[in-house]
Amino acid sequence: MNFEIPADIQELLAELDAFIDTEIRPLERDNIQFFDHRREWARTDWDRGGLPRREWEDLLGEMHRRADAAGFLRYSLPRELGGRAGSNLGMAIIREHLATMGLGLHNDLQNEASVVGNFPGVHMMLAFGTDAQRSRYTEAMITGQELFAFGLTEPAHGSDATFLETTAYRDGSEWVINGAKRFNTGVHRATIDMIFARTSGRPGEPRGISCFLVPTDAPGFEVPFYWWTFNMPTDHGEVMLRDVRVAEDALFGPLDNGLELAQHFVHENRIRQAASGVGMAQYCINQAVAYANQRVTWGKKLAANQGIQFPLAELHTECEMVRNLVYKTAWHLDQRHHLEVSAQVSMANYRANRLVCEAADRAMQVHGGLGYTRHLPFEHIYRHHRRYRITEGSEEIQLRKVAGHLFGFLR
Repeated sequence: MNFEIPADIQELLAELDAFIDTEIRPLERDNIQFFDHRREWARTDWDRGGLPRREWEDLLGEMHRRADAAGFLRYSLPRELGGRAGSNLGMAIIREHLATMGLGLHNDLQNEASVVGNFPGVHMMLAFGTDAQRSRYTEAMITGQELFAFGLTEPAHGSDATFLETTAYRDGSEWVINGAKRFNTGVHRATIDMIFARTSGRPGEPRGISCFLVPTDAPGFEVPFYWWTFNMPTDHGEVMLRDVRVAEDALFGPLDNGLELAQHFVHENRIRQAASGVGMAQYCINQAVAYANQRVTWGKKLAANQGIQFPLAELHTECEMVRNLVYKTAWHLDQRHHLEVSAQVSMANYRANRLVCEAADRAMQVHGGLGYTRHLPFEHIYRHHRRYRITEGSEEIQLRKVAGHLFGFLR
Protein backbone atom coordinates (compact mmCIF):
# COMPACT_ATOMS: atom_id res chain seq x y z
CA MET A 1 0.00 0.00 0.00
CA ASN A 2 1.28 3.43 -0.94
CA PHE A 3 0.25 6.28 1.34
CA GLU A 4 2.10 8.98 -0.61
CA ILE A 5 0.00 11.82 -2.00
CA PRO A 6 0.09 11.36 -5.80
CA ALA A 7 2.67 13.58 -7.49
CA ASP A 8 0.11 15.31 -9.74
CA ILE A 9 -1.95 16.33 -6.71
CA GLN A 10 1.14 17.60 -4.89
CA GLU A 11 1.93 19.74 -7.92
CA LEU A 12 -1.65 20.99 -8.03
CA LEU A 13 -1.53 22.00 -4.34
CA ALA A 14 1.58 24.08 -5.02
CA GLU A 15 -0.13 25.72 -8.01
CA LEU A 16 -3.20 26.46 -5.89
CA ASP A 17 -1.12 28.05 -3.12
CA ALA A 18 0.58 30.36 -5.62
CA PHE A 19 -2.73 31.28 -7.25
CA ILE A 20 -4.35 32.04 -3.88
CA ASP A 21 -1.42 34.24 -2.84
CA THR A 22 -1.41 36.29 -6.06
CA GLU A 23 -5.09 36.39 -7.06
CA ILE A 24 -7.32 35.66 -4.07
CA ARG A 25 -5.58 37.09 -0.98
CA PRO A 26 -5.46 40.64 -2.45
CA LEU A 27 -9.17 40.41 -3.30
CA GLU A 28 -9.86 39.26 0.24
CA ARG A 29 -7.82 42.10 1.77
CA ASP A 30 -9.76 44.64 -0.31
CA ASN A 31 -12.99 43.26 1.17
CA ILE A 32 -11.76 42.37 4.64
CA GLN A 33 -15.05 43.30 6.33
CA PHE A 34 -16.44 39.98 5.10
CA PHE A 35 -13.69 38.03 6.88
CA ASP A 36 -12.76 39.83 10.12
CA HIS A 37 -14.89 40.30 13.25
CA ARG A 38 -17.58 42.02 11.15
CA ARG A 39 -18.11 39.00 8.86
CA GLU A 40 -21.58 37.97 10.02
CA TRP A 41 -22.91 41.52 9.96
CA ALA A 42 -21.24 42.44 6.68
CA ARG A 43 -22.53 39.35 4.91
CA THR A 44 -26.13 39.54 6.15
CA ASP A 45 -28.91 41.74 4.79
CA TRP A 46 -30.84 41.92 8.06
CA ASP A 47 -33.65 43.98 6.51
CA ARG A 48 -34.23 41.48 3.69
CA GLY A 49 -35.07 38.38 5.67
CA GLY A 50 -31.49 37.70 6.77
CA LEU A 51 -30.43 36.76 3.23
CA PRO A 52 -26.82 37.14 2.03
CA ARG A 53 -25.96 40.62 0.85
CA ARG A 54 -25.55 40.83 -2.89
CA GLU A 55 -22.11 42.43 -2.47
CA TRP A 56 -20.96 39.32 -0.58
CA GLU A 57 -22.29 36.95 -3.20
CA ASP A 58 -20.80 39.08 -5.98
CA LEU A 59 -17.41 38.75 -4.28
CA LEU A 60 -17.78 34.96 -4.24
CA GLY A 61 -18.72 35.13 -7.91
CA GLU A 62 -15.55 37.07 -8.72
CA MET A 63 -13.48 34.47 -6.87
CA HIS A 64 -15.15 31.74 -8.92
CA ARG A 65 -14.47 33.57 -12.18
CA ARG A 66 -10.78 33.96 -11.35
CA ALA A 67 -10.49 30.32 -10.28
CA ASP A 68 -12.23 29.20 -13.48
CA ALA A 69 -9.98 31.34 -15.67
CA ALA A 70 -6.92 29.86 -13.92
CA GLY A 71 -8.17 26.32 -14.57
CA PHE A 72 -8.86 25.26 -10.98
CA LEU A 73 -12.60 25.62 -10.44
CA ARG A 74 -13.63 22.68 -12.63
CA TYR A 75 -11.01 20.23 -11.35
CA SER A 76 -13.55 17.49 -10.51
CA LEU A 77 -15.44 17.76 -13.81
CA PRO A 78 -14.82 15.78 -17.02
CA ARG A 79 -12.28 17.12 -19.48
CA GLU A 80 -14.95 17.78 -22.10
CA LEU A 81 -16.40 20.35 -19.66
CA GLY A 82 -13.04 22.02 -19.15
CA GLY A 83 -12.21 20.03 -16.01
CA ARG A 84 -9.38 17.68 -15.10
CA ALA A 85 -11.49 14.60 -14.37
CA GLY A 86 -10.32 14.90 -10.77
CA SER A 87 -10.81 11.94 -8.47
CA ASN A 88 -12.67 11.79 -5.17
CA LEU A 89 -9.31 11.20 -3.50
CA GLY A 90 -7.91 14.28 -5.19
CA MET A 91 -10.89 16.36 -4.10
CA ALA A 92 -10.55 15.12 -0.50
CA ILE A 93 -6.86 16.01 -0.34
CA ILE A 94 -7.46 19.42 -1.92
CA ARG A 95 -10.41 20.29 0.30
CA GLU A 96 -8.47 19.30 3.42
CA HIS A 97 -5.46 21.33 2.28
CA LEU A 98 -7.55 24.44 1.65
CA ALA A 99 -9.36 24.15 4.99
CA THR A 100 -6.06 23.75 6.88
CA MET A 101 -5.19 27.24 5.63
CA GLY A 102 -8.04 28.65 7.74
CA LEU A 103 -10.84 31.06 6.93
CA GLY A 104 -10.68 33.04 3.74
CA LEU A 105 -12.08 33.75 0.30
CA HIS A 106 -10.15 30.78 -1.10
CA ASN A 107 -12.45 28.30 0.64
CA ASP A 108 -15.41 29.92 2.35
CA LEU A 109 -17.23 27.66 4.79
CA GLN A 110 -20.62 29.27 4.86
CA ASN A 111 -21.36 29.07 1.15
CA GLU A 112 -19.25 25.99 0.43
CA ALA A 113 -17.57 28.24 -2.12
CA SER A 114 -14.03 27.29 -3.10
CA VAL A 115 -11.39 27.91 -5.73
CA VAL A 116 -11.83 24.18 -6.45
CA GLY A 117 -15.56 23.83 -7.02
CA ASN A 118 -17.86 21.25 -5.54
CA PHE A 119 -20.44 20.46 -8.22
CA PRO A 120 -22.78 17.76 -6.90
CA GLY A 121 -25.62 19.09 -9.05
CA VAL A 122 -23.50 18.94 -12.20
CA HIS A 123 -22.44 15.38 -11.41
CA MET A 124 -26.11 14.50 -10.91
CA MET A 125 -26.96 16.08 -14.26
CA LEU A 126 -24.22 14.10 -16.00
CA ALA A 127 -25.35 10.85 -14.38
CA PHE A 128 -29.13 11.22 -14.60
CA GLY A 129 -30.05 14.03 -17.00
CA THR A 130 -31.50 13.51 -20.46
CA ASP A 131 -29.50 14.73 -23.45
CA ALA A 132 -31.76 17.79 -23.63
CA GLN A 133 -31.35 18.54 -19.91
CA ARG A 134 -27.57 18.16 -20.04
CA SER A 135 -27.37 20.41 -23.10
CA ARG A 136 -29.51 23.09 -21.50
CA TYR A 137 -28.20 23.09 -17.94
CA THR A 138 -24.71 21.66 -17.51
CA GLU A 139 -22.50 24.56 -18.60
CA ALA A 140 -24.99 27.08 -17.20
CA MET A 141 -24.79 25.38 -13.79
CA ILE A 142 -21.00 25.64 -13.80
CA THR A 143 -20.94 29.33 -14.71
CA GLY A 144 -23.81 30.28 -12.43
CA GLN A 145 -26.22 31.28 -15.17
CA GLU A 146 -28.52 28.58 -13.83
CA LEU A 147 -28.55 27.99 -10.06
CA PHE A 148 -30.08 24.83 -8.63
CA ALA A 149 -31.52 24.29 -5.15
CA PHE A 150 -32.22 20.90 -3.57
CA GLY A 151 -35.71 20.26 -2.18
CA LEU A 152 -35.87 17.05 -0.18
CA THR A 153 -36.46 17.92 3.51
CA GLU A 154 -40.04 18.76 4.52
CA PRO A 155 -41.68 20.43 7.55
CA ALA A 156 -42.79 17.06 8.93
CA HIS A 157 -40.05 14.90 7.42
CA GLY A 158 -36.28 15.28 7.56
CA SER A 159 -34.22 12.12 7.71
CA ASP A 160 -37.33 9.99 7.12
CA ALA A 161 -37.37 10.98 3.46
CA THR A 162 -39.38 7.95 2.32
CA PHE A 163 -42.35 9.40 4.21
CA LEU A 164 -42.31 12.75 2.40
CA GLU A 165 -45.76 14.17 1.73
CA THR A 166 -45.09 16.23 -1.40
CA THR A 167 -46.88 14.57 -4.30
CA ALA A 168 -46.84 14.78 -8.08
CA TYR A 169 -49.42 13.40 -10.50
CA ARG A 170 -49.86 13.47 -14.24
CA ASP A 171 -52.43 15.71 -15.84
CA GLY A 172 -52.24 15.25 -19.58
CA SER A 173 -48.76 16.25 -20.72
CA GLU A 174 -47.90 17.93 -17.40
CA TRP A 175 -47.03 17.03 -13.83
CA VAL A 176 -48.88 18.77 -10.98
CA ILE A 177 -46.92 19.11 -7.73
CA ASN A 178 -48.27 19.92 -4.26
CA GLY A 179 -46.43 20.03 -0.96
CA ALA A 180 -43.85 21.88 1.10
CA LYS A 181 -40.07 21.86 1.58
CA ARG A 182 -37.97 23.11 4.48
CA PHE A 183 -34.34 24.33 4.65
CA ASN A 184 -34.33 24.57 0.86
CA THR A 185 -30.77 25.91 0.70
CA GLY A 186 -29.88 28.43 -2.00
CA VAL A 187 -33.44 28.87 -3.19
CA HIS A 188 -33.19 32.67 -2.84
CA ARG A 189 -31.17 32.82 -6.07
CA ALA A 190 -32.01 29.47 -7.62
CA THR A 191 -33.61 29.37 -11.05
CA ILE A 192 -34.42 25.67 -10.67
CA ASP A 193 -35.36 23.66 -7.58
CA MET A 194 -34.87 19.89 -7.53
CA ILE A 195 -38.14 18.86 -5.94
CA PHE A 196 -38.57 15.31 -4.67
CA ALA A 197 -42.18 14.12 -4.65
CA ARG A 198 -44.08 10.86 -4.29
CA THR A 199 -45.41 9.68 -7.64
CA SER A 200 -46.53 6.18 -6.59
CA GLY A 201 -46.44 3.71 -3.71
CA ARG A 202 -47.17 4.09 -0.01
CA PRO A 203 -45.54 6.24 2.70
CA GLY A 204 -42.30 4.64 3.87
CA GLU A 205 -41.57 2.85 0.60
CA PRO A 206 -38.29 3.92 -1.01
CA ARG A 207 -39.67 3.24 -4.48
CA GLY A 208 -42.25 5.66 -5.78
CA ILE A 209 -40.35 8.93 -5.22
CA SER A 210 -39.32 11.01 -8.23
CA CYS A 211 -37.32 14.19 -8.76
CA PHE A 212 -38.49 17.17 -10.83
CA LEU A 213 -36.69 20.26 -12.14
CA VAL A 214 -39.09 22.99 -11.06
CA PRO A 215 -38.55 26.61 -12.17
CA THR A 216 -38.65 28.85 -9.11
CA ASP A 217 -40.75 31.40 -11.00
CA ALA A 218 -43.48 28.83 -11.74
CA PRO A 219 -47.01 29.84 -10.63
CA GLY A 220 -47.75 28.30 -7.25
CA PHE A 221 -44.06 28.12 -6.19
CA GLU A 222 -43.64 30.37 -3.14
CA VAL A 223 -40.96 31.05 -0.51
CA PRO A 224 -42.85 32.62 2.42
CA PHE A 225 -39.77 33.06 4.64
CA TYR A 226 -36.20 32.01 5.42
CA TRP A 227 -35.09 30.31 8.63
CA TRP A 228 -32.61 32.32 10.69
CA THR A 229 -29.89 29.95 11.79
CA PHE A 230 -26.97 29.54 14.21
CA ASN A 231 -24.70 30.96 11.51
CA MET A 232 -25.93 33.91 9.47
CA PRO A 233 -26.69 34.95 6.76
CA THR A 234 -29.36 32.44 5.84
CA ASP A 235 -30.36 30.99 2.50
CA HIS A 236 -32.52 28.21 3.95
CA GLY A 237 -36.00 28.81 2.60
CA GLU A 238 -39.39 27.41 3.46
CA VAL A 239 -41.03 26.48 0.15
CA MET A 240 -44.72 25.98 -0.63
CA LEU A 241 -45.90 24.27 -3.83
CA ARG A 242 -49.58 24.71 -4.68
CA ASP A 243 -50.67 23.07 -7.94
CA VAL A 244 -47.30 23.80 -9.53
CA ARG A 245 -47.36 22.59 -13.13
CA VAL A 246 -44.26 21.45 -14.97
CA ALA A 247 -43.82 19.85 -18.37
CA GLU A 248 -43.25 16.15 -18.94
CA ASP A 249 -39.54 16.76 -19.53
CA ALA A 250 -39.13 18.22 -16.03
CA LEU A 251 -38.78 14.67 -14.69
CA PHE A 252 -35.13 14.34 -13.60
CA GLY A 253 -33.79 10.81 -13.49
CA PRO A 254 -35.86 7.62 -13.44
CA LEU A 255 -39.53 7.75 -12.54
CA ASP A 256 -40.18 6.35 -9.04
CA ASN A 257 -36.44 5.96 -8.32
CA GLY A 258 -35.58 9.51 -7.34
CA LEU A 259 -33.93 8.54 -4.07
CA GLU A 260 -30.99 7.26 -6.11
CA LEU A 261 -30.36 10.87 -7.09
CA ALA A 262 -30.56 11.99 -3.48
CA GLN A 263 -28.01 9.34 -2.44
CA HIS A 264 -25.70 10.44 -5.27
CA PHE A 265 -25.95 14.04 -4.06
CA VAL A 266 -25.23 13.36 -0.39
CA HIS A 267 -22.34 10.96 -1.04
CA GLU A 268 -20.62 13.58 -3.18
CA ASN A 269 -21.07 16.17 -0.46
CA ARG A 270 -20.47 14.04 2.64
CA ILE A 271 -16.95 12.92 1.79
CA ARG A 272 -15.90 16.45 0.82
CA GLN A 273 -17.43 17.89 3.98
CA ALA A 274 -15.51 15.27 5.94
CA ALA A 275 -12.26 16.31 4.26
CA SER A 276 -12.95 19.98 5.01
CA GLY A 277 -13.75 19.05 8.61
CA VAL A 278 -10.39 17.32 9.02
CA GLY A 279 -8.58 20.30 7.51
CA MET A 280 -10.35 22.84 9.68
CA ALA A 281 -9.83 20.69 12.79
CA GLN A 282 -6.11 20.63 12.04
CA TYR A 283 -6.15 24.40 11.59
CA CYS A 284 -7.75 24.85 15.02
CA ILE A 285 -5.20 22.50 16.61
CA ASN A 286 -2.31 24.30 14.93
CA GLN A 287 -3.56 27.70 16.07
CA ALA A 288 -4.04 26.50 19.64
CA VAL A 289 -0.54 24.99 19.75
CA ALA A 290 1.02 28.18 18.37
CA TYR A 291 -0.80 30.32 20.94
CA ALA A 292 0.10 27.99 23.83
CA ASN A 293 3.76 28.16 22.80
CA GLN A 294 3.87 31.96 22.97
CA ARG A 295 1.42 32.74 25.79
CA VAL A 296 3.14 33.10 29.19
CA THR A 297 1.22 32.66 32.45
CA TRP A 298 2.68 32.46 35.96
CA GLY A 299 6.14 32.81 34.48
CA LYS A 300 5.98 29.86 32.03
CA LYS A 301 4.55 29.05 28.64
CA LEU A 302 0.95 27.86 28.60
CA ALA A 303 2.19 24.88 26.60
CA ALA A 304 4.13 23.59 29.61
CA ASN A 305 0.86 22.55 31.27
CA GLN A 306 -0.30 18.99 30.64
CA GLY A 307 -3.87 20.24 30.91
CA ILE A 308 -3.15 22.11 27.68
CA GLN A 309 -0.95 19.46 26.06
CA PHE A 310 -3.06 16.34 26.47
CA PRO A 311 -6.40 17.49 24.98
CA LEU A 312 -4.58 18.86 21.94
CA ALA A 313 -2.46 15.72 21.61
CA GLU A 314 -5.63 13.61 21.64
CA LEU A 315 -7.28 15.81 19.01
CA HIS A 316 -4.13 15.71 16.87
CA THR A 317 -4.10 11.92 17.08
CA GLU A 318 -7.77 11.66 16.13
CA CYS A 319 -7.20 14.08 13.26
CA GLU A 320 -4.59 11.72 11.85
CA MET A 321 -6.92 8.74 12.17
CA VAL A 322 -9.92 10.46 10.58
CA ARG A 323 -7.75 11.87 7.80
CA ASN A 324 -6.68 8.36 6.81
CA LEU A 325 -10.30 7.16 6.96
CA VAL A 326 -11.37 10.01 4.67
CA TYR A 327 -8.58 9.33 2.17
CA LYS A 328 -9.28 5.59 2.13
CA THR A 329 -13.02 6.14 1.68
CA ALA A 330 -12.48 8.67 -1.10
CA TRP A 331 -10.17 6.20 -2.85
CA HIS A 332 -12.82 3.48 -2.57
CA LEU A 333 -15.39 5.88 -4.06
CA ASP A 334 -13.15 6.11 -7.11
CA GLN A 335 -12.99 2.32 -7.44
CA ARG A 336 -16.58 1.25 -6.76
CA HIS A 337 -20.22 2.29 -7.05
CA HIS A 338 -20.91 4.88 -4.37
CA LEU A 339 -23.60 2.74 -2.69
CA GLU A 340 -21.03 0.01 -2.04
CA VAL A 341 -19.09 2.29 0.32
CA SER A 342 -22.06 4.11 1.82
CA ALA A 343 -21.27 2.94 5.36
CA GLN A 344 -17.65 4.13 5.08
CA VAL A 345 -18.81 7.52 3.84
CA SER A 346 -21.08 7.75 6.89
CA MET A 347 -18.21 6.83 9.22
CA ALA A 348 -15.93 9.47 7.76
CA ASN A 349 -18.60 12.14 7.73
CA TYR A 350 -19.93 11.87 11.26
CA ARG A 351 -16.47 11.48 12.84
CA ALA A 352 -15.01 14.44 10.93
CA ASN A 353 -17.97 16.69 11.72
CA ARG A 354 -17.72 15.87 15.41
CA LEU A 355 -13.93 16.27 15.37
CA VAL A 356 -13.92 19.78 13.96
CA CYS A 357 -16.51 20.95 16.51
CA GLU A 358 -14.39 19.53 19.32
CA ALA A 359 -11.22 21.11 17.90
CA ALA A 360 -12.85 24.54 17.52
CA ASP A 361 -14.18 24.32 21.07
CA ARG A 362 -10.75 23.34 22.43
CA ALA A 363 -9.00 26.11 20.49
CA MET A 364 -11.50 28.56 21.94
CA GLN A 365 -10.72 27.27 25.44
CA VAL A 366 -6.94 27.46 24.97
CA HIS A 367 -7.22 31.06 23.77
CA GLY A 368 -9.31 31.97 26.82
CA GLY A 369 -11.36 35.13 26.61
CA LEU A 370 -9.94 36.03 23.21
CA GLY A 371 -11.10 32.68 21.88
CA TYR A 372 -14.69 33.61 22.69
CA THR A 373 -14.53 36.82 20.64
CA ARG A 374 -15.36 37.25 16.99
CA HIS A 375 -11.88 38.68 16.45
CA LEU A 376 -10.65 35.10 16.30
CA PRO A 377 -12.18 32.56 13.89
CA PHE A 378 -13.13 29.74 16.23
CA GLU A 379 -16.70 30.77 16.99
CA HIS A 380 -17.42 31.01 13.27
CA ILE A 381 -15.83 27.63 12.59
CA TYR A 382 -17.78 26.00 15.39
CA ARG A 383 -21.12 27.52 14.38
CA HIS A 384 -20.69 26.51 10.77
CA HIS A 385 -19.51 22.96 11.26
CA ARG A 386 -22.10 22.29 13.96
CA ARG A 387 -24.58 22.40 11.10
CA TYR A 388 -23.10 19.32 9.45
CA ARG A 389 -23.78 17.19 12.50
CA ILE A 390 -27.45 17.57 11.49
CA THR A 391 -27.74 18.38 7.78
CA GLU A 392 -27.42 15.92 4.91
CA GLY A 393 -27.76 13.07 7.38
CA SER A 394 -27.51 13.67 11.12
CA GLU A 395 -24.96 11.85 13.25
CA GLU A 396 -27.71 9.48 14.33
CA ILE A 397 -28.63 8.67 10.73
CA GLN A 398 -24.98 8.08 9.85
CA LEU A 399 -24.58 5.76 12.82
CA ARG A 400 -27.81 4.00 11.89
CA LYS A 401 -26.40 3.32 8.44
CA VAL A 402 -23.12 2.02 9.83
CA ALA A 403 -25.01 -0.22 12.27
CA GLY A 404 -27.29 -1.42 9.48
CA HIS A 405 -24.31 -2.70 7.53
CA LEU A 406 -22.57 -4.00 10.64
CA PHE A 407 -25.55 -6.08 11.78
CA GLY A 408 -26.70 -7.08 8.32
CA PHE A 409 -29.94 -5.08 8.20
CA LEU A 410 -28.80 -3.24 5.06
CA ARG A 411 -27.40 -4.85 1.94
